Amino acid sequence: MPILMITGTGTEVGKTVTTAAVAAAALAAGRSVAVLKAAQTGVRPDERGDADEVARLAGAVTAAELARFPEPLAPGTAARRAGMAPVRPYEVAEAAAKLATEHELVLVEGAGGLLVRFDAAGGTLADAARLLAAPVLVVASAGLGTLNTTELTARELRARELELLGVVIGSWPESPDLASRCNVADLPGVAGAPLLGALPAGAGALAPADFRAAAPSWLSARLDGSWDAEAFRAREAR
Repeated sequence: MPILMITGTGTEVGKTVTTAAVAAAALAAGRSVAVLKAAQTGVRPDERGDADEVARLAGAVTAAELARFPEPLAPGTAARRAGMAPVRPYEVAEAAAKLATEHELVLVEGAGGLLVRFDAAGGTLADAARLLAAPVLVVASAGLGTLNTTELTARELRARELELLGVVIGSWPESPDLASRCNVADLPGVAGAPLLGALPAGAGALAPADFRAAAPSWLSARLDGSWDAEAFRAREAR
């Protein structure tokens, strides 16, 4: 798995912090890691982007982004409004493939959900994944509504004959409600793929050293961690 695409079921589901946790766990396992942000929106040229945040939390990763657009919109819309060239799926694939020649793991973080458009032609992260034949990790929210958005994302991946590696809950609340607890049991079924981790709410606010030390405990062995899905389900899905 030299290249892994990371998408969300929507915005604000913990995608960047999850990317950082996957990077930190891989680094702890002794692997060299690069993180590629396909298209950064809503950030000024002098501000830190998502790839920079991953590097701050995870440590010694190579951080890169293909394009930056000032308004917090879908990349295709933001590029058009800024009068800038959009990002094309083949450019994402080419950049990731180049990074993969120099790193053992390349994490490609999308923008928002799987089908958020990069350009006027409708290119998406899914198209870049297809060009790379790369698996996709889906970051989902914990609470009410996540079953629908997760299943829709999983169905689209299957329709495109893309591999869904699994699902990570991007922010697990300290006091989960009934829906969240039930979703722990139901998410693997609607996704047709395993639950590969759960990050605690507020993980991104931890000091980097604490984040790096804890990250492997939030992710399963498939992601270089020690998190146990059955133990988590037994503890939380009650």
